[in-house]
Amino acid sequence: MKICATTLGETAGDLLSMTLNVGYAVSSMILIGIFLATLVSQLISKSYNPLLYWTVILSTSTAGTTISDYMDRTLGLGYATGSAILLTLLLATLAFWRFSVGSLSVNNVKTPKIEILYWTAILFSNTLGTAVGDFLADTSGLGFAGGALLISSLLALVLGAYYYTQISPVLLFWIAFVLTRPFGATLGDVMTKSQEKGGLNFGTVGSSIVLLSILLVCIAFTTFNQRKLMGTVAANDE
Repeated sequence: MKICATTLGETAGDLLSMTLNVGYAVSSMILIGIFLATLVSQLISKSYNPLLYWTVILSTSTAGTTISDYMDRTLGLGYATGSAILLTLLLATLAFWRFSVGSLSVNNVKTPKIEILYWTAILFSNTLGTAVGDFLADTSGLGFAGGALLISSLLALVLGAYYYTQISPVLLFWIAFVLTRPFGATLGDVMTKSQEKGGLNFGTVGSSIVLLSILLVCIAFTTFNQRKLMGTVAANDE
């Protein structure tokens, strides 16, 4: 679901800034506004709402796409410099979180302070992922498919480390969380770009519709299973 959401963020962000020709700066302001609106709704929510939660995830991903493109292309920082700045911001956020709270576990996201740090880290990680994904696809010579293959291989290594090593699960979670974004960036390019450029030529509109449909089905499926499990637990308690 995270990979689907981040890939959708890439295609939807490109749809607004490039296909609709709104531009990176204006698109960033629009999407940051949407992110802040969804974030406030999430913060004041008294219970977990799957649709709202994934809407905030998606808004950080779309905003991250245009913010990264604005930094790298409009401001002319380039992918390497932009990635270095965003990595510094992400590490600073995680360091502050770790030293002020004592743990980076998402199971401890139970106060407004920790939740704000959580969403700030997600926004920086998704923006960083776009820059890294573009670097892999455009500058490294790997291309869209090569970049996606590299990141998916790294994700597979993280998965193996989770099951077969004693490395901290919290550390592995954040590594995987960050890696899903450049994977989504490169996968999004594979879906949207023309076949001459190594893509599938679905376009930003077609790709966004496909990804949104998959994400909504996944949300509905997990929500149904969760409610079914809660109902079973309640019945056993009685």
